[in-house]
Amino acid sequence: MMSKAIWLLVAGATLLTAETRVFQGFTLIDGTGKAPLADAAMVITDGRITYVGPKKSMKLPAGKPEVIELAGKYVIPGLINLHCHLGNTKRMAQDPKNFTRENVNDQLKTYAKNGVTAVLSMGSDQPVIFDMRAEQRAGRPSLPRIYTAGRGFTGKNGYPTMAQGMKGVPYEVTTEQQVIDAVKTEAGHKVDMLKIWVDDHLGKEVKIPANLSAAIIREGKKYGIPTSAHIFYLSDAKQLVAAGLHGLGHSIRDVPVDDELIKLMKQKGAWLSATTLTREYSVFTYAKGAKWADDPWFVRSVDPADRDTIKSPAYKQKMAAADPHWPRYENEFIETAKKNLKKLADAGVKFGFGTDTGPPARFPGYFEHLEMEFMADAGLTPAQIIGAATKSSSEFLGVSKDMGTLERGKWADFVILGKNPLENIKNTRSVEQTWVAGNRAF
Repeated sequence: MMSKAIWLLVAGATLLTAETRVFQGFTLIDGTGKAPLADAAMVITDGRITYVGPKKSMKLPAGKPEVIELAGKYVIPGLINLHCHLGNTKRMAQDPKNFTRENVNDQLKTYAKNGVTAVLSMGSDQPVIFDMRAEQRAGRPSLPRIYTAGRGFTGKNGYPTMAQGMKGVPYEVTTEQQVIDAVKTEAGHKVDMLKIWVDDHLGKEVKIPANLSAAIIREGKKYGIPTSAHIFYLSDAKQLVAAGLHGLGHSIRDVPVDDELIKLMKQKGAWLSATTLTREYSVFTYAKGAKWADDPWFVRSVDPADRDTIKSPAYKQKMAAADPHWPRYENEFIETAKKNLKKLADAGVKFGFGTDTGPPARFPGYFEHLEMEFMADAGLTPAQIIGAATKSSSEFLGVSKDMGTLERGKWADFVILGKNPLENIKNTRSVEQTWVAGNRAF
């Protein structure tokens, strides 16, 4: 009887053969919390992991697979950023006109260069993002995976619509019927998350009313879509979690978290989905002068013109005048955020990883590694930080069956490092290669 392969050739069809690569000799940090495994191997077939474990136990696949020697290297799961803003910023200016395929892809390449293999874009996206996401999910992406909250929600003239390039980006809702209609529209796009901005920017702007936030959460649940919120105040966090919020998209920054919030988050299964310590950092660092702008790790990932801008005395003066509260961000808000992260983590509240990169001067790539450094400053261990940025973040997105850890059957989304990140979290900066679905992304 004619074999299926011969029949396909005779029929004039193209016979597809599996693409197999073998990586070996590295130390594996698989993201599950297991101890590192020296002299490990990983077999990847058509983008998925078919073997991962000791090299000595691996059976070399049949045929002539590509074998990649990684002696002395460290392999971790790809980093997942649960809070970014793709596409709107170019040359330090934020404008929906910047949201093009080219700009989004350029930013995804920068994320890949820094070990990020998936991003959740939080509420400032334009329609082309849905086409790009669909194209990725129809095959095997070679750039970081896109997850999107589509258009976010705020109140009429609410935060952040007064920010450069943000007017008309989020829905500005004033009635529950507007919420119902807008959530239905976003559900039609199959958004991965709903986003609400709940903040008055220290009293300067309008905060969305609580009943409308609750309505957004409620309507999202009808379609099976979770909701994450930009928050600043403890009181708002409590109100939103009680209403069924899935994730706090920032650390609480006004006052220390209390036992009431901790109990509520654990009861409701709510997350601190994104720590965004670098968001606070971006408010005060430029007012002081960005001395780190000469850091080689920063230089490798940023447009030289943007670097010249942030180093200029004029930009320092502009940023010092832009927000008179910037000393509070340095001396109060970021420190409160760090302490609250540690307290929530110690209490067993689930937490992920996110940076709020993308808006002007919140640089994709470099700030992800700064975020991890700040998380370590808060008292978290390298293992906790890596776990938050990989396994936990995949669980928050509901995609842990396919990514987040390096286990058999999952997509081969991983990073090759030159140094051990468990010894020092700054060693995550030693990115040598990034792979998404078994495709080299960097």
